Amino acid sequence: MSHELEWVYGIHACHALLNRHPERIVSAHALKGRDDPKFTELLNALSQLRIDCQVESRERLDELIQTQQHQGIALQCKPSQVFDKSYLNSLLKRADSDLLLLILDGVTDPHNLGACIRSAEAAGADAVIIPKHKAASLSPVTRKVACGAAEIIPIVSVKNLAQCLSDLKDQGVWLYGAAGEASSSIYQTDLTGHVGLILGSEGDGLRQLTRSRCDVLINIPMAGHTSSLNVSVAAGVCLFEALRQRTAKR
Repeated sequence: MSHELEWVYGIHACHALLNRHPERIVSAHALKGRDDPKFTELLNALSQLRIDCQVESRERLDELIQTQQHQGIALQCKPSQVFDKSYLNSLLKRADSDLLLLILDGVTDPHNLGACIRSAEAAGADAVIIPKHKAASLSPVTRKVACGAAEIIPIVSVKNLAQCLSDLKDQGVWLYGAAGEASSSIYQTDLTGHVGLILGSEGDGLRQLTRSRCDVLINIPMAGHTSSLNVSVAAGVCLFEALRQRTAKR
């Protein structure tokens, strides 16, 4: 893990960090003059935890975190834990219910990654798996778009995604890859049990090596003229169909 400090900004992401991992916070910086209930609630929470909050001008806050999309609050903190493949092994060993994993094969846009993480947490997924190389990582932009979900759901970064998929299959996880040309619809596919939902990159979709590891390729039926969905939207559709099926089964 890197020992460099990182920024978390945005109301929801900062609230999640305060609620989940306040011990990571090193410093807090707030925009001078902002006064609304959500912002005040956040400042009060910082005060209760005895975290000193420095008041900054907009220019200074923009300069500190190099973006204007901070919503007036930024926390400098110790890096969060990003898990490796061994976490998945322990997760499977101690699982007392069916696992749901979101696996992203080379999503490069940090906004898309953040939106996928948000949907995964909202749908009750157990982890998000991302490649260590040639893909977006858990950046401040990703955290902000995830609206706090990145502070809750485990993010697993793996060096060799294909090998990780093979290992998951060996441990009883069924792997479903989303592909527009697939003949099986997500609505005709049993997504209960230990399941890994795999979505590919924004431009090229699933890599051939990843496809070869899937048990089944599935599609999202399209009723209109649009041929495909943004990867984060597709992830949300697949995740919530899996949640619907699991809820009905229970």
